[in-house]
Amino acid sequence: MAGGGDTTVKVETPHALNQGVGYGIVIGLGALFALGMILVTFILKRYNRELQTSEMFNTAGRTVKSGLVGSAVVSSWTWAATLLQSSGVCYRYGVSGPLWYASGATVQILLFATLAIELKRRAPNAHTFLEAIRARFGTLPHIVFMVFGLVTNILVSLMLIVGGSATINALTGMHTIAAIYLLPVGVVAYTVVGGLKATILTDWAHTFILLLIIIVFALAAYASGEALGSPSAVYDLLVAAAQRHPVEGNHEGSYLTMRSREGAIFFVINIVGNFGTVFLDNGYYNKAIAASPVHALPGYILGGLCWFAIPWLTATTMGLSGLALENNPRFPTYPNRMPEADVSAGLVLPYAAVALLGKGGAAATLLIVFMAVTSATSSQLIAVSSIVVYDCYRTYVKPEASGKRLIYMSHVVVAGYALFIASFSVGLWYAGISMGYLYVMMGVIISSAVLPAALVLTWSGLNKWAAALSPVLGLCVALVAWLVTAKKECGEMSVACTGSNMPMLAGNVAALLSPVVFIPVLTLIFGMEKYDWKSMMDIKRGDDHDVADSEGVDLEEVPGAREESEREMEEEQKKLTRASKISKSVTVVLTLALLILWPMPLYGTGYIFSKPFFTGWVVVGIIWIFCSFIGVGLFPIYEGRETLARTCKYIWWDVTGKKNVKAIHAEQAAAAGQVVGGGKSVVVTEGVTPGDMTPEEKSVKGEKEKGEKIASL
Repeated sequence: MAGGGDTTVKVETPHALNQGVGYGIVIGLGALFALGMILVTFILKRYNRELQTSEMFNTAGRTVKSGLVGSAVVSSWTWAATLLQSSGVCYRYGVSGPLWYASGATVQILLFATLAIELKRRAPNAHTFLEAIRARFGTLPHIVFMVFGLVTNILVSLMLIVGGSATINALTGMHTIAAIYLLPVGVVAYTVVGGLKATILTDWAHTFILLLIIIVFALAAYASGEALGSPSAVYDLLVAAAQRHPVEGNHEGSYLTMRSREGAIFFVINIVGNFGTVFLDNGYYNKAIAASPVHALPGYILGGLCWFAIPWLTATTMGLSGLALENNPRFPTYPNRMPEADVSAGLVLPYAAVALLGKGGAAATLLIVFMAVTSATSSQLIAVSSIVVYDCYRTYVKPEASGKRLIYMSHVVVAGYALFIASFSVGLWYAGISMGYLYVMMGVIISSAVLPAALVLTWSGLNKWAAALSPVLGLCVALVAWLVTAKKECGEMSVACTGSNMPMLAGNVAALLSPVVFIPVLTLIFGMEKYDWKSMMDIKRGDDHDVADSEGVDLEEVPGAREESEREMEEEQKKLTRASKISKSVTVVLTLALLILWPMPLYGTGYIFSKPFFTGWVVVGIIWIFCSFIGVGLFPIYEGRETLARTCKYIWWDVTGKKNVKAIHAEQAAAAGQVVGGGKSVVVTEGVTPGDMTPEEKSVKGEKEKGEKIASL
């Protein structure tokens, strides 16, 4: 089953690492990343004038490039479940599981690219997608979607912490409750100090390390490892495993076929549930808001395609290695098969890693799980912080809140939410609710709000009542479908039964598709709206002048804080309109390829992989993961090479005394065509003739040489 409620007695296995390693990774590495990000935040403030305003904290200045957007998307979508649950699905169903998991969770990121562009085009100053909903419909739909958005963040956060702590406990013996409370500590530290920018930079670092470890696992299993060492060896052992315990519902009981009844059911549950966790998670809208206009679309397309390889190859490597080695003394549960409770808890990957690489494999697993949990958790902290601060506090409590007050509230929410999630996770641990159960249940709870949320940004005819009521009515239908199916299937309402495939399938499908009925009905009853999109354009940024004044800085000099001119706004809208048209075509083509053109012919024919075909399958996965490493590991470095070189130069000048910080800032202003100090800063747009310049820009043109002279002193 795909759910997490099995009551099979757990087989006790020795821990591959001691508790000291667990505490060392969780506390030591967490502190190292926190200190590193605090240092980076200091450097950006000192040399790049990135003042930590409320806007910078929650939007990263809206200037992030496509490489970092892509790595942030990959990191945010690489939960503990991505690595652990996908390997478990592969262990249950064979080669079909990784592809069902990866394709069923990639299309949402690709399709979301269109919503990302629409949000930037319709509401360029928004901090959350909920602000756009309130600007269009008012209070009632805003509150409804706020509840669904926060529930989404809570479920995702719980899954991260519950899954990560279970794996750490299995590998090191570190007490689960200690892991639950300690995992978020370092994340809170660097998120409070650096905000969304620190989160995005940490996302890149985590993704870089994660991809390297996945490559090591793949090469150990399929190229050079002692335990296996080649696709041919794995293939032979999978054939033997199918003879020992054929898979019920798979064609001829084989682990080497895409035709898997239970795998296909999981595929549908996966697609439906993941629409909610992307389209309703403010963390993904945060990335869209943080991206500069020309980088939002390529960032999301790059992120989606690079992410695909992570669950596909990780599960194809570790899930199949688990099956291949379960009859080997190297395997932790030998001579028994893994109990379903362990599979649902996400322990296939760590057990396979121990069998492949011994203690080194256990340490690598601990590291990637830590990376996945902490990076995705930081995204959730910012997502919840921006909702509470901008959609609750600034909207309903203190509309005139200053920049300093908004920053203070952001810090409070980040710390408070981390404590809340840790405490909630302890309750789930005592109740016996695993990561697998949360993963498949999520769609039942939240997916009824997916279609209305998408239509808010894409269809001018949606009315207030259809937007507000269809998610609630859909949730009621989904709960009834889920629980009635569970009662009919099992005759009881246990965790094991409600977490099984058929009840979850019924609930997930009812949740996603019921608004298809409710929205037209409510549109007929209350009429079709003719929305002009103007109120979304009127959303205001936070007022951070008090923050800038306290630091003695002109707010217009802070990157991302300068007010855009009318001409710049028009140019931005042209770029976004073009990107919107491209995104709709590209995302539809890629979605059809991943959901139909690739898997369905293999499913329909019931083809059982031959040894050469399986070898080619594995080789494609390894090539893809190397391309992912280039795309979201190396490309962000290349894309930011000039900024990196310039910042290193400024640090060298400052450390050696060649130039002080004031002279460095003067050089930056001269290069950008800004006037520093005194009054409002104005940027001279390159390529604009004097006849097209504003009076302020003409003035700056005459001052630019002066700034260059200052910089040379």
